[in-house]
This record gives sequence, structure tokens and C-alpha cells, in this order.
Amino acid sequence: MNYSRINTIGGWLCFIVAATTYILTLDQSVSFWDCGEFIASAFRMEVVHQPGAPMVSMIQRLFSTLALGDKTKIAYFMNVASALASAGTILFLFWTITALAKKTIVKKDEAINTQKTISIMGAGLVGALAYVFSDSFWFSAVEAEVYALSSLCTAIVFWGILKWESQADEPKADRWLLFVAYIMGLSIGVHILNLLTIPALIFVYYFKKNPSPNWQGVVKIFFVSILSLAVVQFGLIQYVVALAAKFDYFFVNTLGFGFGSGVLCFAVLLIGGLIYGIRYSILKNKRALNLIMLFTVLLLFGYSSFALLIIRAQAKPNLNNTDPENVFNFLSYVNRAQYGDRPLLYGENYNSEKIDIKETGQLYRKGEKKYESAGTRSEYVFADKTLAPRMYSDKAEHVKFYKNYMGFDDTHKPTLMDNLQYMFSFQTGQMYMRYFMWNFVGRQDNEDGQFGGRAGNWLSGVKPVDAIRLGNQQNLPPSIIENKAYNRFFFLPLIIGLIGAVWHFKRNQKDAGVVGLLFVFTGIAIVVYLNSVPIEPRERDYAYVGSFYAFAIWIGLGVFGLKDWAFKKLTPVRASIFASIIALFAAPIIMAEQGWDDHNRSDSHVAHDMSVNYLKSCAPNAILFTYGDNDTYPVWYAQEVENIRPDVRVVNLSLFTADWYIDGMRRKQNQSEPLPLTITPNQYVAGTRDIMYYQDYKIAQHIELKEILDVLLSDNDADKVTMNDGSKYNVLPTKNLKLSVSPQQVLDTGTVPKEDAGKIAGSMEWTFNQNYVTKGTLALFDILVHNNWKRPIYFTGAMPDEQYVGLNKYLYSEGLNKRLLPLKPDTAIEQDFDRINIKPLYNNLMNVYGFGNIKNANHLDRQSSDDVVMLSNMFNGLLTGLLNEGKITESKKVANKFMAVIPAKFYSMRQVMSTYYFTENLYRLNDLNQANAMIKKTADYVNRELTHLADVSESKNQLAAEQDVRFYLAYLGQMVKLTEAFKQNELSQSLEKQYNNQIARFTPFATG
Repeated sequence: MNYSRINTIGGWLCFIVAATTYILTLDQSVSFWDCGEFIASAFRMEVVHQPGAPMVSMIQRLFSTLALGDKTKIAYFMNVASALASAGTILFLFWTITALAKKTIVKKDEAINTQKTISIMGAGLVGALAYVFSDSFWFSAVEAEVYALSSLCTAIVFWGILKWESQADEPKADRWLLFVAYIMGLSIGVHILNLLTIPALIFVYYFKKNPSPNWQGVVKIFFVSILSLAVVQFGLIQYVVALAAKFDYFFVNTLGFGFGSGVLCFAVLLIGGLIYGIRYSILKNKRALNLIMLFTVLLLFGYSSFALLIIRAQAKPNLNNTDPENVFNFLSYVNRAQYGDRPLLYGENYNSEKIDIKETGQLYRKGEKKYESAGTRSEYVFADKTLAPRMYSDKAEHVKFYKNYMGFDDTHKPTLMDNLQYMFSFQTGQMYMRYFMWNFVGRQDNEDGQFGGRAGNWLSGVKPVDAIRLGNQQNLPPSIIENKAYNRFFFLPLIIGLIGAVWHFKRNQKDAGVVGLLFVFTGIAIVVYLNSVPIEPRERDYAYVGSFYAFAIWIGLGVFGLKDWAFKKLTPVRASIFASIIALFAAPIIMAEQGWDDHNRSDSHVAHDMSVNYLKSCAPNAILFTYGDNDTYPVWYAQEVENIRPDVRVVNLSLFTADWYIDGMRRKQNQSEPLPLTITPNQYVAGTRDIMYYQDYKIAQHIELKEILDVLLSDNDADKVTMNDGSKYNVLPTKNLKLSVSPQQVLDTGTVPKEDAGKIAGSMEWTFNQNYVTKGTLALFDILVHNNWKRPIYFTGAMPDEQYVGLNKYLYSEGLNKRLLPLKPDTAIEQDFDRINIKPLYNNLMNVYGFGNIKNANHLDRQSSDDVVMLSNMFNGLLTGLLNEGKITESKKVANKFMAVIPAKFYSMRQVMSTYYFTENLYRLNDLNQANAMIKKTADYVNRELTHLADVSESKNQLAAEQDVRFYLAYLGQMVKLTEAFKQNELSQSLEKQYNNQIARFTPFATG
């Protein structure tokens, strides 16, 4: 066989390995985070969150037809789409590596001998398969997210420019450039990360046209590439839409034409200008201009996939983010206006003084006949600014993090050097290099480690030499050993990649520089550009997979480095074979062996069952308030795709502040009637009542919520406060609120059963817990006032406390959700503690809920393991309530159910705490054998954790992980007291001895 055929077969072999791997380890249904939204939106052709992914929706919708009408299989086949797209990425990565290798070691018109063929194919296999089993890419490959298709676009584009380079001297070679442009345009409808390949593409073109470049030319092209990236990202994606919006405003508001007329005129002018430019370039033989014009046209062709969102928005689907049905809404959508701006090169610190507010632009909305003002875009003016502002967020949790991480006191003003230190140590070190090391060195566990400390690290909390020495797992704690995400690559993939990078730069500086540029722009450059705040909702390693893709190229080329340096005394053929085999074992094989167990999601379906549980917890025709990604997106999936409980109206409080979302809540969705809202569109439209601040009028008594609602909705100047600029705003005059209750109405609607009639409160009185009211809170108040208990109201138990607006003492846990009930508050229960509605909670846990196979699943990711704790706490709460009521039979059934469905292993410190309380209930139930067994297991776990931390403390001669030490010591001490209290003397004495031994080990390092 000739080289070309071998290269083709090798690429497809890698594709098959990747596709088989990903399909075998595929999530069988919906996953956590954005997957539920993407699946639901794709299935029903709806509008996902900004900046949109219409190409993903169309492709996933196509794959959903493979379910052949089985709604429970739709998510699976959309996951298959990601698996195949990821396998396609591996296919093009193989061909990219072999193309770069061939170009480096084979001269033009030289025949490729056996030895070189073996080396090239070995490099392709090693690099491509290493990326198959890399942590971050594998994670995205087995779920219905955008990153699999985004990676495929990146791979095709980079391969395409190399294909052009290999044929650049042929007459029709430029077709490859146009192919690259079209794929790049399509990629905008997937994810804009693909645009970061533009600098690398421009350098490939430059080096091909300038075989002997000088450093001045390289610097010039570098800035040209940055400018080109900006032109596409801002000029094409945003400013073209902005110009269309200005045209439409002029045609509608000035000329009196209909909506869309200006957009149509702009489109005609744009198309006409492009046609003229192409024709002019042909007639005048302007090759460069012709390429630019054709490149622009094909980018716009690809970008046109966003028309899907505009078309579907007209149909007012259930999920209709930003409602981009007109040009101004669409502009807000593609501008990601919902997420706000962040300073990049120059701006404020977190404690910079705000001295003024300046207007930066006008906002518009679609009225009945014209575009109307929706207020102004504004920003604060600060007394002092700095270059490279990295610590800029003034949110309380962010400020606390900055101070703790950097060791600042309350008066310190961060300097330029402080910001740079933070950028290099935290943003680059903790939030990029840690991810990089996960993929090519190994990983300690799957705990969230973005806060620093031991969790989520790439080493086991000890020195690198000790981590290698302790590879036999001796002296390591169970939280590491028993975590399937504990993956040890012994630095081998990293070393192979570094060897490949050095070899590449020695042999071909230009190509190595291009790969390096791709590596930097899809890695470190994203860190700098995004300027992310700390304490993100989740780890963000998926954003940097392009960087890991580039490094995988060097892992492949590491075969040549090994061949030249380690096996230079062997014959060329044997050296090629040995280098390939060694690299295969050092990178992809060890990565596959270590990573398979924690990436195999085939036997866990926690996200699916939890989403169904949320819905099935609700009474008929309920209103369910959610807040975050994981109590919303999977629930959307369950309703929109599997049609589970379509009578429940899901209301996301994070989106309830937007007028377009309130619009949707005023319409019937599925089998759910419109929400009981009296607020009218002109009272909540964008720019109106966006935020209303609390102003203390010293009102001591509780005021009816309806009266407060009337004040907040009033258009009378007497009910408003005049600002310094003369504008008038509604304000919240008191936080003491009241909602009168009609007992008969509550009983008639079934909100409270008749046997609990005596518990009904005459009125609900509470203190609002925020200093402002958003239009979402306003709408929530409207629902509370006008619902009249006709529809049951629930809040998910996973949201921040402030989202309960102070109603905590009237919220009763029935499982995953808390139901609003007008019962007299139990003064024996503190407001921060959950109140339990025992009867429905018992039914839910014993008869309704699915548990996602958490008991027998091979591995649980971090979110799923967190849900283990949440479910354990529900069982604890129910068991405590039943025991307090003396219901022993039911208590035993609950205890047995807990043992049957909850894993016996520990996933986190939080589960240790939950297990402790459950053990206490077992003692109360007089189940001494189970209780003693559980406490021994817990104590063994805690002791091994403490032993490890003591070893680390002694090696460092200072207390390590102080918070963890204090936690474990406290719970070991509590176990001593618990066993004493229940007369388990022998066990108590044993635990006390263990406790004293641990205290003695930490005493030399104790800080108090």
C-alpha cells in the first residue's frame, strides 16, 4: 500500500477507537449543567442561552430522529452526536499530525520509505489517541454539549489550512481557503472558540508565501492576525447586526416603514456590495481582494445559521432566551448583553471608589409601531483605575476571595503588580495550568478545586517526588484512593509532549511556532481575555480543550524525539517501531487505563432521575421556582422532551428578571396554564422597574403584600422618589410583609389537609431579605397575591437562601422541593433549619423518587456525589421527623430504604457529616449493629484522612489543610460523645483513643 492509503486507514482506525470508546462510556440520558437545555432546545427547535448554538441544535435534532419515537432515547442519540463529532476530531487530528510530521522529515518530491512511514504513522497514532483519552475532551465527548462539535470545527479548520499549504502551488489550491472560511462561519453557530484559530491560520499563509521571513515581518503579521480576529469576532458577528439595527431604526422611526424594512434594505446593500467587490476583484485581477471578499461571503453564509433563532423566536417557543425576534433583541443576543462587561486592559479594582455614572449608549425595544427607548446603557466612573485589572469584581464573595488569596487587608489598594501576580498565580496557575496538568500529568480527585487547597488538584497534596514514591497508594487518604478520578500518568504524557515540542522547534521553527500560537491562543489568551471572576459555578476546563489539542500534536511528534535521542543506536526501522510503542504505552494506553473508570457514565443516570424527581415531587398544576443550572436545565429536558409532568410550570428565578421571560410566563406552556400575573407588559418592559431599592420609612407593622405591590406598580409621582437628576423611581417602603390567609380557601384548594386545619395561620408575616426588588421579585409578589392558593407553589431546595425572599418559616421540605404552606410557624425550629412535611416526603422517598443507580454506579461525578449528600440529608430529616412522632415501623422502612439506595462509600466531607447524623438516628431506632458498623466505617475513613494530613504536616513542618483537619477532628470527637451517649462503651473508648492519638500528632502544628 502507498503512503496515502496507509494515512487514510490510520486516521479511520483512530476514528473507530475514539467512537467505540465514547459510545461505550456515553451518558445514557441527560447530563448536568447546560446539556438539558441544549437537548430540549434542539428537540423542539427552541432558543438556547446566549450567544446561541443553532448549528448544534440542527445537528442534534437530526440525530434525535434515530430514537424512532422513543422519547427516552432522544438524549442518548444526541449524546451519540457528540461522540461521533469527537471521533471526527480525532480523525482530523491524526491527519494533522501526520501532515506536520511528513512536512518536517520528508523533503519535497522525496519518496517516503518504510522507516519514515512507521514514524509518521506512529506519531499520528500516539498524538491522536492521547487526545482521545485526555480528561477534558473525553468528558465533553460523552454528553450533548457544544464543545464536541466546536472541537471538530477547530480540527477541520486547522487540517484544512495545512491541506491548502500542501497544495498552495497548484492552480485551484485556494478552494481550501474558502473551505476553511465556510467551516469557520458554520462554527460561529456552534461556539466562537473556533475563531481563535485565525492567528495560526494567518501565520501558515504568511510562512507559505514568505519562505524566509524576518522578525519585523513576523511581528507585523502577529498584529495583523490579532486585528483579523477582532474584525471577525466584533465586526462580523456584532457590528454587522448593529448596522442592520441602525438601518431598521431609521426606516421605522424616521421614514415610518414597517419593522424589518431597514434590515431588508441593509441586506440588499450588503449583498450588492459583496457582489460588486467580487466582480471588481475579478475584472481588475485583484487576487488578495478577491480572497478577502469570498472569505467574507462564506463566513456570512456560515453565520446565517443564526436565522434559525430569529425564525423560531417568532413562534414564541417555551425556551426563548432574549426573544431575538427583532433586530435589537437579536443584537443584544449576539452581544451577550445578559452577561455584562469585564475590564480587560484598563479598569477598576474591586475597591475602587465609584464617583459617578456615565451614559454609554441608548437601549431600544420594539413598541407597537416604532422602536422605543428602553433606557440607557451606563457604567460607573471610578476614582482610580489600573492597568491589567484582574481583581475587579465588587461582589462580596469575590472581594473576600481576593483578600484571602492575596493576603490583603481592608485598606490595601491592588497595584499593577498585585493584579499581575493574581493573574499568573490564580487565573493562569490555578484555573489553567491545573487543568492542563489534569490532562497530561494526572488528577487527584474530582472535587471542585478552583478555590485552592487539596481538592481538585493534579497531585495528592504532597511533594511531586513523594507522589511518585507513594504510587503504591500507601499513606494516601481514602478520599484520594477511593476516588475513581484519582488518575496517575506519572508525568509521562507531559514529558512526551515536551520532547515533541523541543524536537519540532529544532526541526521546523515555523510550523512549531504555528502550533505554539494555536496552543497559546486557545489557552493562556482565553485566560487573559475572559478575565474570569473567582468562585465559578463549576470547573471551566472545557474552555481550554483547543490548547490541549495543540499539545496533543506535540505528544505525537514526541515519537520522533524518542527515536532520535533514545533509540539512535538502533536501525532506523527498529528505532521507529520502539519509539512508537514506548510512546503509545507512555501516553494513550496509560491515560486510557487510568481514565476509563471515572469517564464511564454508562451506568449512572443521576441527572435524569433527579430532574424527574423535581417534577414528580409537585402536586398537580404546581408552580415550581428554580434558580441554578442543575435544578433547571435537566427539568426543562424532562418536560420538553420526555413530556413528564407538563402541568407543572417551571419558573427560573435567574431569568425572571427579564421582560421576555415574564412574557413567556404569561402564556400557556404545554399543559400548564399562564401564571396568575396581573402585571402588564408596560409595567415590566425592559428599562422599566428593572430594580427598585428599599427605602426605610420606619414602618414597624407588617403591611399587606397587595398594598406593597400597588406601591411598586404605581405610576403616580406621589408614590415615587425623585432622584438628583429629576427622574422618579418606585421604592420598597418596608421589608415587613404580610399575606392574609383565608382558611376555607386553603382547605378548599387542598393546600392544607383537613386534619391540619388547626395549624393554618391567619396571615403569613415575614421580613423580606434583600435591599432591592427586581422585576422578577415583583412578578413573584404578584403571583403570591393573586394565586389565591389555587396552584401549589414550590421552591427547589438547591437555591441560595436569599431567593426564598424571607419566606423560610413557611417553606416545608417535601424532598427536593420546598412547598409554600400557610401554617403557623413552629417556634421551636430556627428559621435557618428546614421544616419537613413528613407525609409527602415519606411518599416521595419511598415510592416516587428514582436514585440514578447511585448505589451501584461505577463512578459519580462531583455533581452526582453532591446529590448523594442531598438525598442522604432528606433521609435524615425524614427519619428524625418520624422518630420524633414515635412512628417506629415507618422509621425502620426508611432506614432500610436508605441502606438500599445510598452508597456505603464516602464521596466527600459533606457525606461524612450526613452519615454521622444518620448514625445517631440508627441509635435512636435501637439498631445498634447497623449504627456501630456505620460509625466504625466513618471513623476509619476519618482516621485515614487525618493520618495523611498529619504525614503532610510533618513533612512540611506546618499544619496542612487546617480547615480539613479541624473538620475531621471535630467529627471524630463527636463520634466519641455519640457512642458514649448510647452506652457503646467499648467502641467509645476505642474512638477516644484514636481521637487522642490524632490530637497528639497535630499538637505541634496547632494554631489554636
